[in-house]
Amino acid sequence: MTENTQQTPAATPELPTTYAPAEVEGALYERWVERGYFEADANSDKPPYTVVIPPPNVTGSLHLGHAFEHTLIDALTRRKRMQGYETLWQPGMDHAGIATQNVVERELAKEGKSRHDLGREAFVERVWKWKGESGGQISGQMKRLGDGVAWSRERFTMDEGLSQAVQTIFKKLYDDELIYRAERIINWCPRCLTAISDIEVEYQDDDGELVSIRYGDGDDAIVVATTRAETMLGDTAVAVHPEDERYKHLVGREIELPLTGRRIPVVADEHVDPEFGTGAVKVTPAHDPNDFEIGQRHNLPAVAVMDEHAIITAHGPFQGLDRLEARSAIVGALRAEGRIVAEKRPYVHSVGHCSRCKTTIEPRLSMQWWVKVGPLAKAAGDAVRDGRVKIHPQDMEKRYFDWVDNLHDWCISRQLWWGHRIPVWYGPNGEVVCVGPDEQPPSGDGWHQDTDVLDTWFSSGLWPFSTLGWPEQTDSLAKFYPNSVLVTGYDILFFWVARMMMFGLYAMDGTPPFHTVALHGMVRDQNGKKMSKSFGNAVNPLDWMDKYGSDALRFTLARGANPGIDVPIGEDWVQASRNFANKIWNATRFALMNGATVEGELPPAEELSATDRWILSRLNRTVAEVDAYYEDFQFSKLSDTLYHFAWDEVFDWYVELSKTTFMGGGGPAKVSARVLGEVLDVMLRLLHPVVPFVTETLWTTLTGKESVVIADWPSAVSVPGADAPGGFRDAAAEKEIELVQQVVTEVRRFRSDQGLQPGQKVPARLDLTGTPLAPHETAIRQLLRLQPEGETFHATATLPVAGATVTLDLVGAIDVEAERKRLAKDLAAAEKEKAQATAKLGNEAFLAKAPDNVVDKIRGRLAKAEADIERISAQLANLPQA
Repeated sequence: MTENTQQTPAATPELPTTYAPAEVEGALYERWVERGYFEADANSDKPPYTVVIPPPNVTGSLHLGHAFEHTLIDALTRRKRMQGYETLWQPGMDHAGIATQNVVERELAKEGKSRHDLGREAFVERVWKWKGESGGQISGQMKRLGDGVAWSRERFTMDEGLSQAVQTIFKKLYDDELIYRAERIINWCPRCLTAISDIEVEYQDDDGELVSIRYGDGDDAIVVATTRAETMLGDTAVAVHPEDERYKHLVGREIELPLTGRRIPVVADEHVDPEFGTGAVKVTPAHDPNDFEIGQRHNLPAVAVMDEHAIITAHGPFQGLDRLEARSAIVGALRAEGRIVAEKRPYVHSVGHCSRCKTTIEPRLSMQWWVKVGPLAKAAGDAVRDGRVKIHPQDMEKRYFDWVDNLHDWCISRQLWWGHRIPVWYGPNGEVVCVGPDEQPPSGDGWHQDTDVLDTWFSSGLWPFSTLGWPEQTDSLAKFYPNSVLVTGYDILFFWVARMMMFGLYAMDGTPPFHTVALHGMVRDQNGKKMSKSFGNAVNPLDWMDKYGSDALRFTLARGANPGIDVPIGEDWVQASRNFANKIWNATRFALMNGATVEGELPPAEELSATDRWILSRLNRTVAEVDAYYEDFQFSKLSDTLYHFAWDEVFDWYVELSKTTFMGGGGPAKVSARVLGEVLDVMLRLLHPVVPFVTETLWTTLTGKESVVIADWPSAVSVPGADAPGGFRDAAAEKEIELVQQVVTEVRRFRSDQGLQPGQKVPARLDLTGTPLAPHETAIRQLLRLQPEGETFHATATLPVAGATVTLDLVGAIDVEAERKRLAKDLAAAEKEKAQATAKLGNEAFLAKAPDNVVDKIRGRLAKAEADIERISAQLANLPQA
């Protein structure tokens, strides 16, 4: 073990009888922060370990997804801090452009005002005021959870330093011709009145209608089908496939567009699928991304027929109608003219919705700013392909490559007032000037700045280095970039991870922003259903923390965290984790009452009992397993390993087996007390990253030292006189205690089968000849409630187990006849099951037709039935005779 240098005051360790999380968690966290345990020193000689928090929206509050992710990051950083790394967990929040502007606009609406009533400058001031008063409540909730972040380094994406980083990289991209302005089809939200990116569009199946409309007449007639009849007002062509024989005579000719009096051409384009529908499609370049591409290829005009509110602007009877009102009116008008060939409703199809407000998205031709992602995306893909960045689990790499290898140029402008304003000025004579952070913008009559702001993901894509002071070459940037690992959900692999990869490689001279991307799944309810307020299954994690303690919630979340896989969680699981915390508390309290100590070296191997050697050997195996699972981000497995070691091996076996030793006192009791102290010391340090509060209280009480937060991470435990690579191991002791466990487990099972109460004492004879079990007889009897034989002992049941023989006297202990009837009934059921399974497996016709898994299932039923028959028959034979 590495010695911990914290001072040990001479104090008698005491613990309250029960653990009350609410009484200790807040005070412990404040003490950790006050003592600066979570701060990071850029000038330290220690190796760095850096993780950034995926910045939550300033409008948000802690939900279970946050609690889950933060638990995993906190576990990683607490362990690395204990291992001697200069650990930085970088906190901060995102300004969340659309979401925050919507919140403040709703507040204004309550006052009967809009942002336009205030004007841009006053509105932005109002947002900053809201942020100061109401935003960021998640910080307090993070403290409740125990997040070990460096609070002095907290950042906000609209901070002055981060704003300078945004302006710097915009200017650099602009000068490198990787940012440009162009008119293209974008996703437009008529409610938020802004463009949004492809990945901010949520698709869902909606009920709509599919109408087939006849364009033209006679030989010129052609039928097209659409779910958006209102856009036909902006059609500028009909497209067919060049090889479609049905329409070759029409290509190059013009046909009449119904309701408008306009004539539009029929064009041939390979984009059209001749097998789908009629093989002809309407082309509306101003209102559909695919149609826009067709329009570009054929030099078609783009006729916009809706404004930013999705109100029809095209001159005619439909002008001023909402798009949905217009759809119905246009279909009615077409029907009246006999142009509707077919109608299908409801017609279920996939429709895009704004992820913020759920309004149906309107594809719209618009002048916007774009990032040319081709070279940036290639670099982001290469960094993973050549191994500079690892994606964990590895099978998520394909999803990453599918995205970065097929990226379209990124629309980065948003028609909002809250956000990083685009640093471009326009002059009176058509001048365009991009201004860097150290440059003065042009002034004078006619000069004005672009009114748009940048997509929120633009600034959050700089997060790993902007938070460290870039573009200044700070000590923090030199020390803590690149990040060691990024822990985030697979759902923002495209939103955020790919953008950080592109910008990090571009801005930091080819150095990726992190070494590893560790992806986790989503938190779901205990039935595997997505949590949502609309489903009625959403949970406020603070409620569970109030009820069961933060450690209970954290342990539940960590125990469910398999890499890249969704995590089901239910309240009963949190309650079970609370029980685990209580078990740790009670067992440590028992240990302290029995003299458990960490004072002095462990006794030499020859002074240790087999039980002592067994638990120390198992402890070392546990340390090695937990370390391996941490390195592979296997939080579920490491939590499960610690749970079973603590509860099963330490509490249920070592403590129970040692009770007779403690009762006997003297030298052996002191040896076991020292061993138990060592085991608890190491076990509590192993548990600390996942359950920090209860382990802090117990560890400081046990050791008398300052804090487990700054304790050494456990390494191999050595025993004087028995040093070995990887710490003390004793296979013989492990085998010996395994035999003890077999005896106790088997006899307990027999007692249960016989209907004996757990605390009911019965006389027994133990023949341990030829086994290593003799030193454990007293402990075995105590665990099994077995009394000495006595003069009237009647051998009524004999159990051979683990080479030993246990003979019990059950006279008067059970209702023999009632038990015989119960067992006879169970035996008959098992024999019936065996007969049915045997008959099926003996039927050649059945075996020839049945799938292999069905046959295997029946074979399993047969094996179980045979085992049940053997077990029940033995129980009947062992019953006392009447």
